[in-house]
Amino acid sequence: MKVIAFPRKEQGTGASRRLRNAGQTPAIVYGGTAAPLNIALDHNALYHALKKEAFHSSILDLEIDGKVEQVLLRDFQVHAYKQLVLHVDFQRVDASQKIHVKVPLHFVNAEISPAVKLASGIISHVITELDISCLPKDLPEFVSVDLSKLEVGHSIHLADLQLPNGVTAVSQENLTVATASVPAGKVEAEGEAPAAGDAEAK
Repeated sequence: MKVIAFPRKEQGTGASRRLRNAGQTPAIVYGGTAAPLNIALDHNALYHALKKEAFHSSILDLEIDGKVEQVLLRDFQVHAYKQLVLHVDFQRVDASQKIHVKVPLHFVNAEISPAVKLASGIISHVITELDISCLPKDLPEFVSVDLSKLEVGHSIHLADLQLPNGVTAVSQENLTVATASVPAGKVEAEGEAPAAGDAEAK
């Protein structure tokens, strides 16, 4: 994804306020061997980009004065109640250095899992993103979690995931990713059925 930015010379609260009033968002680019660089971005374009999942977990091509460098979105601040992005942080990416980033989990095939298809169970997503480490060229936009074999009473753990080549999970724990259970109301109803039958027999 490409992001167009402009050099920003003025700093401080007043300068940032003037930028926002002009429809721009102050930002900074840091990391690598170059010095941190203050920049500004078009607010509306940035606001819509932030709604896209890939913008948060992809290597971005940041163009400043015709020069392009690769960066990751590292942080952003939004107004408490206005649809306003206050500030954005980007980190430079070195193609030869591994990066540590969070990527979203995409849960697939829930509808054909034994838990849902045979037991009308509910699948709970315990975590929705995963800390990974990889070279920039290997960065996936997301990691898929295949639920097709998940049964009621069972869980999917980090060790069960098929991570893309070159990608490793940062966590040393075998985290629970998803669980399958029967809805509480359904269990209660099934438990009451035999009792009702016994009453009729008497």
